[in-house]
Amino acid sequence: MSKGTGTKVTLIALYLLAIVAANVVTAANAPIRIGYLIIPAGSFLIGATFIFRDLVQNAIGRRNTYIVIATAMAASALSSFLLDDTLWIVGASALTFLFSETADTEIYTRLRLPMSLRVLYSGMVGGAVDSVVFVVVGLSPLGAGFLPWSLVGYAIAGQIAVKAGMQLVGAVTIQLLPRTG
Repeated sequence: MSKGTGTKVTLIALYLLAIVAANVVTAANAPIRIGYLIIPAGSFLIGATFIFRDLVQNAIGRRNTYIVIATAMAASALSSFLLDDTLWIVGASALTFLFSETADTEIYTRLRLPMSLRVLYSGMVGGAVDSVVFVVVGLSPLGAGFLPWSLVGYAIAGQIAVKAGMQLVGAVTIQLLPRTG
């Protein structure tokens, strides 16, 4: 296997692993409370998935990235189901994945900025979409009902804060990496 192919496979594997790990970590740990904010433990990994997705797109292109996203969405739904999440959570996970990963992909594709800023901006939007859709569809009284409406905003804000922080770490890391080529 060539180095280029090995790098592509590694990036795809990291992306898929981060998604499944986020589900496992969230299922195994109570949400983190910081003040009023409610943060599922897997939110840190979900923030990283947007960065990995961008790296995958750089390696294999936009069209092939959508194939990987479909695979990741199936892996996310399957792992959620195997972790005994309710069907509301499994469905919300798949729907959230579709919207947030598409938003990240399309924004990343269209921005004509340095990679670090593309990662930052596309991941911020993808993370915000991910947080809003999952909390409202999956956790609120509209979905599984795990959170009352009075806590929905805190859960959304907590997830957005963590995912935005992860995008910032990713953007700074990419900016600091030595340029090749």
